[in-house]
Amino acid sequence: MTPEELSKIATIEQEEQQQHKHVIQVCVAAGCLSSHSDQVKDALDKEVSKRGLENTCHVKGVGCLGLCAAGPLVRVQPTAKPDAAVMYQAVTANDAADIVSSLEGPPVKRLVCPTNVPFFTRQKKIVLENSGIIDPDRIEEYIAVNGYAGLLQVVSTMRPSEVIDEVMRSGLRGRGGAGFSTGLKWSTVAKGRGSTKYVICNADEGDPGAFMDRSVLESDPHRVLEGMAIAAYAVGASQGYIYVRAEYPLAVKRLKAAIRQAERAGLLGNNIFGITFNFSIDIRLGAGAFVCGEETALIASIEGKRGTPRPRPPYPAESGLWGCPTLINNVETFANVPPIIRNGSAWFAGIGTEKSKGTKVFALAGRVTNTGLIEVPMGIPLREIVYDIGGGIPDGKKLKAVQTGGPSGGCIPEQHLDMPVDYESLAKVGSIMGSGGMIIMDDTSCMVDVAKFFMEFCRSESCGKCVPCRVGTAQMHDLLCRITDGSGTADDLTLLIELCDVLRATSLCGLGQTAPNPVLTTLQFFKHEYDAHIQKKTCPAGSCTIHAPAEVI
Repeated sequence: MTPEELSKIATIEQEEQQQHKHVIQVCVAAGCLSSHSDQVKDALDKEVSKRGLENTCHVKGVGCLGLCAAGPLVRVQPTAKPDAAVMYQAVTANDAADIVSSLEGPPVKRLVCPTNVPFFTRQKKIVLENSGIIDPDRIEEYIAVNGYAGLLQVVSTMRPSEVIDEVMRSGLRGRGGAGFSTGLKWSTVAKGRGSTKYVICNADEGDPGAFMDRSVLESDPHRVLEGMAIAAYAVGASQGYIYVRAEYPLAVKRLKAAIRQAERAGLLGNNIFGITFNFSIDIRLGAGAFVCGEETALIASIEGKRGTPRPRPPYPAESGLWGCPTLINNVETFANVPPIIRNGSAWFAGIGTEKSKGTKVFALAGRVTNTGLIEVPMGIPLREIVYDIGGGIPDGKKLKAVQTGGPSGGCIPEQHLDMPVDYESLAKVGSIMGSGGMIIMDDTSCMVDVAKFFMEFCRSESCGKCVPCRVGTAQMHDLLCRITDGSGTADDLTLLIELCDVLRATSLCGLGQTAPNPVLTTLQFFKHEYDAHIQKKTCPAGSCTIHAPAEVI
């Protein structure tokens, strides 16, 4: 692939797209597919063919359109009038005829999904800029929207050190949870000893309620490949791996197709863009172990060993895969890289807050009206996410808490809803950004039961290598079970708090170290619910089955 060939592909694809008067975009990401959007697409294809409109109307599958609660989603895009696009919600195959009939007339009113609402207008899309627009199965469509232009720019005009400096100046922090400086991590790998280095994309997204990385891989796989290739050029790696859980079959399928397309186009492999830069990517499937989201456990799994963490240092950036310097970033981090290169570090650094730059993708789940995928600037108030973008709490219920960061995060109460959503603010209330799961809970949720749920998850997902995590999570879960069934005592609560301290201080990896977070935040903000279970033998939310004490005879 030469620069001229890349430009030619983009031009041809753009010209072909302009030939159609209308484009009907059907979401074929996992959320809408679960509601049979594939049948909707087939019905639209047949209707267009039956009417002989193939030359003027193009039906195509696209990635996630965001508002999963209203799926299947379909968008009709007049080519000459992009601002006149109409989105339809809850579409079925039986609606195909009405949608095609509406192309030259008024929209199908009963199906219209308003797009001039905060869910759409308050978002700022960088990672998701192509989601819902391009066909994820066609590399030509990605190239037509400046795809691989960032990779061309770095290999043809920038030294590896300049690429790292650009990422450093952007302020991009790892989107996998800890928020470590991406540029600093790249710099460490680049300085690593030896000629063999690796780049790994961590797509082992295991948090309950999280589907951000999965959606990016399903909707825009080439964007992640390009980000990985830019990183490889910067740090001096020639081999990359995407570690993705096997429970994401659609993401795996589209990744494999994207890798094949990029290899055939000469955008992966040897002598990329005609220079002596070689980079290949392979996929490794995870078996669903949550602990393999931890870097050292992930590396062990790729090496064919049992996925268990090891002590650090040395860190993977110094000694990782097969003892070589290894760069590990997650899907969203790599997806941010191409636009940073294309638009410049100053552009990215101008978004967000002083210490948390750019945007963040969140998966809104739980008791909120607009469940789905969103991307917002760092620093946006939590209240705006829940009530404006999320549409508030359904059925007239009252918000009780927002859980961020998955099992490693915490539960944020209503009184903190006006806090900005960034790394520092979340840490102050005992939670973390995590990979981006955000679960909304209303007043029917028992916070002690919520803590028990996450502790049960951590207990079952513990690899068992270290005693504090293996035994501590089991003991904490037993104590929470006693409290929720009404047999807990004040001594149990004291022991629970002591175990939180032990796990945080002595566990080997992040799973055990952060497992107490949901317990600690619910104790901090909802201790009255623990007291009610222990002292009054009642559940304020009415969701726990309290067993009455046996009558003394």
